[in-house]
Amino acid sequence: MNPTLLVVDDDAANLASLVKIFERLNLRALPATSGEEALDRLRVTPVDVVLTDLMMPRMSGIDLLKNVKAIAPDTEVIMMTAYGTIERAVEAMREGAYDFVTKPFRRAQIERVITRAMEKQTLLAENRALKAQLAAHGGRPVGHGIIGNAPALRRVLETARQAAPSSATVLLMGESGTGKELFARALHGWSTRAEAPFVAVNCGALPDTIIEAELFGAERGAYTGAHSNREGRFSRANGGTLFLDEVGELAPHVQVKLLRVLQSGEYERLGGGQTLHTDCRLIAATNLDLAQAVKNGDFREDLYYRLNVIPITLPPLRARSGDVPLLADHFVRAYAEKNAKPIAGLSAKALERLVDYSWPGNVRELENTIERAVVLSRNPVLDVDDLPENIIGEARDAQVLTLPMGTPLEEIERRVIRETLRFTSGDKRRAAQLLGIATRTIYRKLDPPE
Repeated sequence: MNPTLLVVDDDAANLASLVKIFERLNLRALPATSGEEALDRLRVTPVDVVLTDLMMPRMSGIDLLKNVKAIAPDTEVIMMTAYGTIERAVEAMREGAYDFVTKPFRRAQIERVITRAMEKQTLLAENRALKAQLAAHGGRPVGHGIIGNAPALRRVLETARQAAPSSATVLLMGESGTGKELFARALHGWSTRAEAPFVAVNCGALPDTIIEAELFGAERGAYTGAHSNREGRFSRANGGTLFLDEVGELAPHVQVKLLRVLQSGEYERLGGGQTLHTDCRLIAATNLDLAQAVKNGDFREDLYYRLNVIPITLPPLRARSGDVPLLADHFVRAYAEKNAKPIAGLSAKALERLVDYSWPGNVRELENTIERAVVLSRNPVLDVDDLPENIIGEARDAQVLTLPMGTPLEEIERRVIRETLRFTSGDKRRAAQLLGIATRTIYRKLDPPE
């Protein structure tokens, strides 16, 4: 439904004029000629914002404010006051009023104040919805730090949970930044090896001269600087899980040794002749097309099939845009606490920009974006101006809406409606004409019933 505004003024002409102004802003404006009538309306109708005159007979604006806060604590109250009573308006703000406007006021001024109050209400509603979604998962992320409820993510999580208790090798595939290490840790946490070590190695970050010793260990004197025996990652992960990130970057001679471990659990340290054994579950990850790398001769075919026992492809963030609000809320809270910043959340417009951005860097890019915004913002609520220009620019200049295959129809409808509303600067009637639907359909699609 439209945001609801309760307008209270004992001047009937002024009241009628205000109601017309707000109806043109697509607000549901309810009139009341007294504080008593306003409270009667408030008891039966949920209201987002109350705009009330300060000086009224029988019940003053301040008395109405106190009653509103008792009945509906989240409802914002804005005072209308004459210049001679500004001190009373300041007193009202101490009692919890959101803001005040002085008479005679300009239309743009009153619209601006009401819009800000409505945006705050929208943010509060979104935060409540986010908390409700998290509460549906026991108040926690859906598993070992994984946050989201999109169908594409749920399908991947179901496969991961089924694979976790086994000892089968898992190959995590997907674009950079989709959270492959997070999923690897979740697989370990859901497995029977959860109490044993989880050891991670970024194969792409280590030179070929070091990766072999890092994985398998090295004997004293095996290379310059090896003054003692060195334990490898396979040894450290014994009984637990070894995660090989960017496994497609391994050199051919290391691929041979890795294949042997997968086949028999046996290996030798670099420079040593003693056969060692390991019992660790292997999870590998790559953002490369390993099947194509096999065709190109860059990756061993037999090793590829050993790794690809249970393949799991993680969805990019653009395929689960419905999870962006959940993730953004999580990162805002985390980095606000980390940096001791009193930031409550994101404005509705900022959240819309985040949802509509394509996120080529996926969840990692979103996390970095939120961290930057939290650190640099001086406001209690992150707004569009706190976001990087590339995100603002893409959302502003987009002429084509691209959606991945498999996006649910309801999400497609919502994205198309939101994009059209941005094109019409929020004019719902014009958007409905362009889409060939009724205006009420826009409200129904964007605000589905509980």
